Amino acid sequence: MAVGGFTKLPGGTVVVALGLPHPTCAELTVRVVVHAVNRQRALTRLSNLGFRGARLSGNAEPPTPDEVSAVLHHPDGLVWRDYHARGTDPWHPISVLNRVTPHS
Repeated sequence: MAVGGFTKLPGGTVVVALGLPHPTCAELTVRVVVHAVNRQRALTRLSNLGFRGARLSGNAEPPTPDEVSAVLHHPDGLVWRDYHARGTDPWHPISVLNRVTPHS
């Protein structure tokens, strides 16, 4: 089960953040942040990208202000980085997730 959470923005949209297995290296976890009209639409976007098991249960790890800012400033509204990344590590567009070789 994915650990994550969401926050509702003043305009009514939501930002969902989830810790999910890396698609090419299941023992690694990535933090995926998505901006969408609602939580279900956010999960559908992730499912369409191959994260079939993405479910949001509760709000244990809602997106941080840094995560909200990063996803709102990205044209696709969908970013990721290593789950254990430092706050200064860059966010990446979701389009490069399968092209990045995970480091141990």
